[in-house]
Amino acid sequence: MIYFSELKGKEICTEDDIKVGVLEDLIFLASEKPNITKLVIRDLPNSKLIIPVSYLRKINSVISIKKDYHTVELEENELYLVKNMLDKQIIDLQGNKIVRVNDIAIQDKDGFYIAGVDIGILGILRWLKLENIFTKIISALHLKATSSFLSWADIQPLELTRGQVRLRKEEKKLEKLHPEDLADYLEKTNIINTKKILKMLDEKFAVEVISKLNISFQSALFKQFSTEKAVKVVKLIDPDDAVDILLTIPTKKREQIVSLLSTEKIKEINHLLALSRIPIGSLITTEFLTVLPENTVREVIDKVKKGTSDFFSLINIYVVNKDNQLIGVFNIHELLLQVSDRAVYKFMTQNVIVVHLTTPVEIAMRKMFKYKLVHLPVIDDEKRLQGIISIADTGNYFLQKINHG
Repeated sequence: MIYFSELKGKEICTEDDIKVGVLEDLIFLASEKPNITKLVIRDLPNSKLIIPVSYLRKINSVISIKKDYHTVELEENELYLVKNMLDKQIIDLQGNKIVRVNDIAIQDKDGFYIAGVDIGILGILRWLKLENIFTKIISALHLKATSSFLSWADIQPLELTRGQVRLRKEEKKLEKLHPEDLADYLEKTNIINTKKILKMLDEKFAVEVISKLNISFQSALFKQFSTEKAVKVVKLIDPDDAVDILLTIPTKKREQIVSLLSTEKIKEINHLLALSRIPIGSLITTEFLTVLPENTVREVIDKVKKGTSDFFSLINIYVVNKDNQLIGVFNIHELLLQVSDRAVYKFMTQNVIVVHLTTPVEIAMRKMFKYKLVHLPVIDDEKRLQGIISIADTGNYFLQKINHG
């Protein structure tokens, strides 16, 4: 077994002694067996190469690679050792910080994969090149240095893409998370991992989580689900949301799913599917205001004064992240009730009722009546806010439709 601290910064040369650069990072597969798949080599101050681990020949004082190597890119479900694991907190599923990842143990026999993480003082001393000195000192004091080690089997890969390491123990605690939060976590991983996590959950809670995923992720899941599994989800999910998803999957599978529902449910779903598919994009307006979650009440009020003078009205203010993804909403009344230095994320509503660019106008209107809303935000497949639709605009649409027969 070797440690990453012993590898990082090592010189990398080809088998004919031509220097390529130094080892900056390793790339691994976030799976049950986390194989090291690629080497990240720094060859210039602002340049790096990624090469498959299959070109690795041996590791001694330098790292030797085959001379006919070629570069590749990061693939799905691959993560960086440094960025996603090293020096990160290991936390439990309730978010309590426990310890820090100080070094990473790599098994170099019978494969090249992550064996676990060092969470003790020796992991720090190894980076400082002081492990041997420390060991000699405590030996002289008739003490024994032991490494604090956590195996990969005890680590939850779910959080790795968010720069955290979670313990795999007590997975039932997943159900204590808000469905929106867990959906957000799952969107950072892939469909295979998502299916595994959903299987661990109570069926109703799993459905809640699925309903909070972005539409493209929902569609990908339904394409992976067996027909029977898809039917179970459609039975429990809100009909309007179910139709949004069903409209994105192939007609044949959609018909199979619907045919296995109860007579009453079939009638309701078919009615919604038969509704007009006039693109909602033709009715949305860009007369809305967005703020960041860290903005204060004072900053938001200033933004309202400067940026909405030509608006017809302003009822809700939407909260987006740096990628313009919708993460919250609050109304003007809620804003005015807060103290001026309070951050938006502390009082915004996270469970936002939305429609998609592919949502039929009729379903958008049904949602507004159902939730007693006069506006709905319109998002794309990746939850990015595209605009809002008002009950007045949908009403005018129907009036025009009636007038034209």
